[in-house]
Amino acid sequence: MSSIEIRQVRKEFKGHQALKSINLDVKDQEFCVLLGPSGCGKTTLMRIIAGLETETSGDILINGKRMNGLPPRERNIAMVFQNYAVFPHMTIAENIGFGLRMKKASDDKVKKQVQMAAELMHIEHLLERYAGQLSGGQRQRVAVARALAVQPDVLLMDEPLSNLDALLRLEMRSELKGLLRDLKTTTIYVTHDQTEAMSLADRIAVMYGGEIVQYDTPPVVYTNPASSFVGGFIGNPPMNFLSDPAVHAALGVHAPSGASTLGIRPEDLELSSDGLEINAKVVEMLGASQQINSRIGEELIRVSTAATPTIAAGARIRVRARAAQARWYNADGKLMAL
Repeated sequence: MSSIEIRQVRKEFKGHQALKSINLDVKDQEFCVLLGPSGCGKTTLMRIIAGLETETSGDILINGKRMNGLPPRERNIAMVFQNYAVFPHMTIAENIGFGLRMKKASDDKVKKQVQMAAELMHIEHLLERYAGQLSGGQRQRVAVARALAVQPDVLLMDEPLSNLDALLRLEMRSELKGLLRDLKTTTIYVTHDQTEAMSLADRIAVMYGGEIVQYDTPPVVYTNPASSFVGGFIGNPPMNFLSDPAVHAALGVHAPSGASTLGIRPEDLELSSDGLEINAKVVEMLGASQQINSRIGEELIRVSTAATPTIAAGARIRVRARAAQARWYNADGKLMAL
């Protein structure tokens, strides 16, 4: 079992609260993504789990054992960083086996684990090369192989794909998900990229201002954002937030008691012969779809619809909301019960 429990963890830096009483449970074999903007506390939380940073208060448990105060080497974790940290003066085999050497593993075990990890990452043909001879994508595979070779209880990954180009990122993302599912490795993954989070995670912990504001599966986080922040952060394009009751009525939805703002995804606004009239101020063609951008007073409204029929920039169109997909938020930006 490789479960992780975070209990009321706080972290202060010179009076600044970087983490505010964080509670988080990661199940055995689960892939948990910490998602949020820069400065939200996600990397600080990961470093505390790893033992690279000391919590101000609270408890960290791995497999039910309290980790507070233990150095990283005694936590049976492995980390993969954004900058790879691959040693250029070592061969790929030596890089992958580095962690095992530090643990005083036998030569036979090192050789066996290096070969296993290299094969998993499809770099077994590179074992005799030096890191300086490899591409960025290959060096990242080496970093992941080095982490897997030590057979950790928990794998921690801090924005490991952000230095790769878009095509390599897509390829590595797909491989990582399948690989870690097959290895049954409990993983915590830090990213600010919501597409990465949605595609990789079993559950996403959305962080903002040192707190976890929602922790759930990707479909729930996308469909039922717990706050207007979550709805605006997740989704490309993000959720529309409209506060004018006259706009609600024109869209064909009506606010329940206590609601102040309608949240509706752009794909849940559909072209109609009646409904809210808007000016298609900007139209972006996105292949299979087109995004129409307009304004209603001071509020931006986005509509995602099929690529055909093509909407001309400046055209007047009408849209209605799919009522079942309407989400309502109170004055504090919190999701109201459905």
